[in-house]
Amino acid sequence: MSIHSHDFVEHYQGLVGFGLSRETDESTVIYYLQKFSDDELMKNLIKRLDDDELEEIFEFISRFLKKYLSEEEYHRLFLKENNP
Repeated sequence: MSIHSHDFVEHYQGLVGFGLSRETDESTVIYYLQKFSDDELMKNLIKRLDDDELEEIFEFISRFLKKYLSEEEYHRLFLKENNP
């Protein structure tokens, strides 16, 4: 059984757009991130990114993980470690 999930994008039926409401904005960000991380898309896109773009994506994600997750949450939710 896989430890990662992308169920939201598979079932979301709402509006995909930004600026209408906080709820729609949140759903749109989840939708975009799950679509963006699709294995087939990444396989095609990753080699087209230059070194600065790769670093920018890595630093962006790392910054938010450090800002909004505790150490325990980082290990449990992001790394999917059972016993951090």
